[in-house]
Amino acid sequence: MYFHYYGQLLHQQNMLQDYVRTGTYYAAVIENRADFTGRVVVDVGAGSGILSLFAAQAGAKHVYAVEASEMAEYARKLIAGNPSLSQRITVIKGKVEEVELPEKADILISEPMGTLLVNERMLESYVIARDRFLAPDGKMFPTVGRIHMAPFSDEYLFVEIANKALFWQQQSYYDVNLTPLYGTAFQGYFSQPVVDAFDPRLLVAPPIFHVIDFTKVKEEDLYEIDVPLRFTAAVGTRVHGLACWFDVLFDGSTVPRWLTTAPGSPTTHWYQLRCVLSQPLYVMAGQEITGRLHLVAHKSQSYTIYLTLQTKMWGPGAEQGGILQTSSGKLDLKEPYYRMSQPQSYTVAQDQQPHQLLQSQELNVQTQDIEEADLLEQPAQNSGAHFG
Repeated sequence: MYFHYYGQLLHQQNMLQDYVRTGTYYAAVIENRADFTGRVVVDVGAGSGILSLFAAQAGAKHVYAVEASEMAEYARKLIAGNPSLSQRITVIKGKVEEVELPEKADILISEPMGTLLVNERMLESYVIARDRFLAPDGKMFPTVGRIHMAPFSDEYLFVEIANKALFWQQQSYYDVNLTPLYGTAFQGYFSQPVVDAFDPRLLVAPPIFHVIDFTKVKEEDLYEIDVPLRFTAAVGTRVHGLACWFDVLFDGSTVPRWLTTAPGSPTTHWYQLRCVLSQPLYVMAGQEITGRLHLVAHKSQSYTIYLTLQTKMWGPGAEQGGILQTSSGKLDLKEPYYRMSQPQSYTVAQDQQPHQLLQSQELNVQTQDIEEADLLEQPAQNSGAHFG
């Protein structure tokens, strides 16, 4: 089913028409011609072949476009229709785990990101391709990925999800009492992560992030991802769950470039993702929120999400460190609730400026997560390419 989905042109078009995504890839390649000129490139999961064509435009000596789905045939057709580039591109149909290539690659290029960065588990194929095909001093585009997380408050979203289960509160549905299934239905709706674009002003605390360095991570490291959570609430409110998004770095020799899916940045086809808890937490400004985000890979090319958030006791006695509230949820990343199909615009009233804390791009950095200081630089608000 996974390869069938990506073997359809309409899904490729959906990704190609994400101009933040495609434009950033184009800029990352063309602005870093020095990394591609005269080099051997492997395009991992080539899809339509667009990244292979970009690499050839940047002067690659040869590009091997590896694609497992039926899209490989369309890629051959598209590449053949660009004869000035096609003689330097070879499309190979098959899985990166199985195909053989005649030479090592100087650079890998791929678009392996899914919702929450890791959905679809293509990062594992990207890492396998690195170990099988990349020369020891080779480069990877993208180079590093980061999952960003912050608690959020959204009363409308919480009520919307909770209200879906009201159907099961009917005591006389064609003279049948449906209420025995209400609790199960209620939890079922909260097991779906919400995919949509949200206003960054809904965030309750500055985000933290978890780094995945594609050049170093082992395949088995991606089977389980465990992220300790620690935030300081900026406002007093009800916390409804954890908001997540990601960005990736193309660490080019000439121009390092970020592709971000952050709220408030131009919307991508990934949108953002929110894990909504069935039991909200109450917090006060300055209060610490702790917890754990635990992702466990499963056989449907995705992950089970285990989320726990808790707040410590506030006021007298807080130094004893007692936990006052805990809320947890189990969600299936494979079965999200797509809340909207179009980006949502937010207007700021003249007397209402975005929260200064959340507007800042200087986010908390956990230095133990990352080694290279240059990765701590935040992406620009709009990291897409500009075409005049």
